[in-house]
Amino acid sequence: MVPHLLVLVGIVLVSTAVLYAAARAVRPAPQAEQMPFLSGAAPREHAVSRYHVRWYAVTMLFLAFDMEMAYMYPWAVVAADLGSSAVIEMFGFLAVLMVAVLYAWREGALRWT
Repeated sequence: MVPHLLVLVGIVLVSTAVLYAAARAVRPAPQAEQMPFLSGAAPREHAVSRYHVRWYAVTMLFLAFDMEMAYMYPWAVVAADLGSSAVIEMFGFLAVLMVAVLYAWREGALRWT
């Protein structure tokens, strides 16, 4: 059993190496004057330097509320079957999110200037 597994792993490794070598051999030479950004125009600044750090906090808030919706859609389907306990749990979940938004607001994460 083990020798067959070693042969299979060897075949996979050799095949991968051959494919990478073939791709490297037939690829076109890179040309410095043709860049994929701005239809070939040279960028004036680094791509990451354009984004201010405050946008990361806004992104995290967006993801938190996006996950809220991901939880609320299935909850809405089964809320009637589960009864009032499901409603109380969802309001608890929303309360935790509201505390997070109020904290971010107090810390100035939502200040735009």
